[in-house]
Amino acid sequence: MSALGLIFSNIHDSSVPELTSKRTVASIPFGGRYRLIDFALSNMVNSDVNKVGVITKSNYRSLMDHVGSGKDWDLARHYGGLFILPPFDNQGASLYTTRLEALTNVIGFLSQSTEDYVIMSDSDMVCNIDFRPIIKNHVKNNADLTLVYVKKKRKESGGKMNTFFTLDGDRIVDATFDSKEEDVNLYTNICIIGRNLLINLIEEALSHGSSHFVKDVLIPHIKTLRIYGHRHIGYYEEMTSLQKYYTESMKFLDRETREEVFRKASVYTKVKDSIPTHYGDNCIAKNSLIADGCEIEGEVYDSIIFRGVKVEKGAVIRNCILMQNTIIGENATLNCIITDKNTIIREKRNLSGCETHPFFIGKGSVI
Repeated sequence: MSALGLIFSNIHDSSVPELTSKRTVASIPFGGRYRLIDFALSNMVNSDVNKVGVITKSNYRSLMDHVGSGKDWDLARHYGGLFILPPFDNQGASLYTTRLEALTNVIGFLSQSTEDYVIMSDSDMVCNIDFRPIIKNHVKNNADLTLVYVKKKRKESGGKMNTFFTLDGDRIVDATFDSKEEDVNLYTNICIIGRNLLINLIEEALSHGSSHFVKDVLIPHIKTLRIYGHRHIGYYEEMTSLQKYYTESMKFLDRETREEVFRKASVYTKVKDSIPTHYGDNCIAKNSLIADGCEIEGEVYDSIIFRGVKVEKGAVIRNCILMQNTIIGENATLNCIITDKNTIIREKRNLSGCETHPFFIGKGSVI
């Protein structure tokens, strides 16, 4: 049983516009050292998927810089490996706007592949999942599609276009975009499908002028195809807004949350050789994730600090996410702030958001 992976890098860019104005959602930094795509890529590699296509659309320069040849995920190979799939359709006329249009653009890649199955995944989520038992059950059930879902409270599913399943045993018998139930089966946009079947469904949808994968492909075929659900048990969260990104990032300050995500399998990322972080004689750093290459002279509490950040003397950082190469001047005070890369906060500035509404400072800003 062989499978190839397809990762959608731009589908959810509009969910976090503050962080995707100059990058894809797949490139959003997370947890002090990762990008969101690291979780999807690592899930593939840890499941023995050695051929992965990343479907791009726009603002993907930083994504290409991050994944490179795929070496850090053991995907720099003569056969298979990592493929960056360009954003233009077959005629080169326009960019895709939906998942189905994105699949139409890569039908050549699918046709030239020889793997039996395709694992499709978005890149806006943080989870650690092994696809091998899912593929095994997919074959055992003689399934046409296996869709991965999680059980959630309805109020916790914050995406703009959620899909909810009704199951009879493991068989999916209905799907809807809205639900009045308190407990719901939320589709993760991770699915396993036979490669030839996927090509046939894409071509059929294309001939009918369809544009939406779930609404125009999955739902009409629920009664005619064998569609099964697989429940993922464990940590799973989508970055559906800046607030959700902040909340889930802060959860990673808790050891139990980190262990829940990382104990199943490794999550790989691009490795950079940085010097160790320098901690000044009088600095304070408590309950924080601090990457390599930083200079901490001030005080840092309950925060996530990316590589190359400098916190000067007298500065106090609380409940913040400071991305790469942020500089915090002397005697500045920050609380509930998210800074994008290369931000400078000058001395004696006092900036504060709140836990339910963090304040965001864009890339390269000087305050």
